[in-house]
Amino acid sequence: MAEKKYPQFTEEHDMFRKAVRDFCEKELAPNAEEWEEQRIFPREVYQEMGKLGFLGARYPEEVGGSGGDIWYTAVWSEELPRCQMAGLAMSVLVQTDMATPIINEIGTEEQKEEFLTPALKGDKIAALGVSEPGAGSDVAGITTRAVKDGDDYIINGQKTWITNGTRADFITLAARTDPDDRYGGISLFLFPTDTPGFEVGQKLEKIGNHSSDTAELFFEDCRIPSRYLLGHEGAGFYYIMQNFQGERLVGALTGTAGAQLVVDRTIKYCQERQAFGKPLTGFQVTRHKLVEMETKLEACRSLTYHATDLFGRGVPAQREISMAKMLVGDIAMEVIDGCLQLHGGMGYVEEGPVARAWRDTRLLSIGGGTTEIMKEILSKLMNL
Repeated sequence: MAEKKYPQFTEEHDMFRKAVRDFCEKELAPNAEEWEEQRIFPREVYQEMGKLGFLGARYPEEVGGSGGDIWYTAVWSEELPRCQMAGLAMSVLVQTDMATPIINEIGTEEQKEEFLTPALKGDKIAALGVSEPGAGSDVAGITTRAVKDGDDYIINGQKTWITNGTRADFITLAARTDPDDRYGGISLFLFPTDTPGFEVGQKLEKIGNHSSDTAELFFEDCRIPSRYLLGHEGAGFYYIMQNFQGERLVGALTGTAGAQLVVDRTIKYCQERQAFGKPLTGFQVTRHKLVEMETKLEACRSLTYHATDLFGRGVPAQREISMAKMLVGDIAMEVIDGCLQLHGGMGYVEEGPVARAWRDTRLLSIGGGTTEIMKEILSKLMNL
């Protein structure tokens, strides 16, 4: 038997991949145009994914997961783009890899039971509340306040660009508990959205990722019990930085896989599309362009898998994850733009998946920390 190209993926990973792929292609992708137009997808998608064990694949069994390793996250991230809606994929990844991992890592048993387990079942939708109008990549600049009042915290402020914001049942929320300490004055909270004083503001209209809801959130004298403090007061900034590593890693994994799907589709199109009496692949310029795309994505995949391996083994991987996020954000957009060009007019019309992928992919170099922030992180790690 021939050696597997990627030996880290076992037979169990392959079975999981097939299950996720079948669900995305058969149950989700046929609804892409409708859900993109509606600017949201049904809540039942979370519940169905929860029943199938997708949402908790890498979480411990005691909180409702399956106890899988980091490569289940890789499979999950790589197969979600087959739903043909980056917005849906992003919303679900917020649920599994952005808003909930920190609960598993530092949450109390009571917090896990109330928030994490229902999220893995798909019964509760989670959002991550960090970004604000004046603090996006600059996390230490957040101004939303949480003031201790007896056994409660009173929260006032605003968040924006929050995925799942219009219908989240709870928010993993960053708020400032000490106005005089830029980095040590931020704390994390688990915030139920049925708390009086909470309000969803404008639902933001985006260039792409249309099937996900993104919103402004407002907090006015919102009182929550102190048991919803996540981890230690004042350690929130460091928790967020820790949490960002997983978020950026899945961004690189999903971005590479999504771009690969578009390249695969473009190769098929170029083999079938006739021009001047021969297929587009009959022209050297087309063949060479496709070779360049495939090579660049292979480089993205290799770096991202290396970062995944380090992260899964608990080896410090901020350097490699930042590199992967930076590289994939640029290369995926470059590759998909080239695919659109090869499709010509067919690539520019809204009815085609290439145009949707082109719009959606633009977020990769912005969300989860911009490309410029990745370069700043790397310059510090290189002692520049």
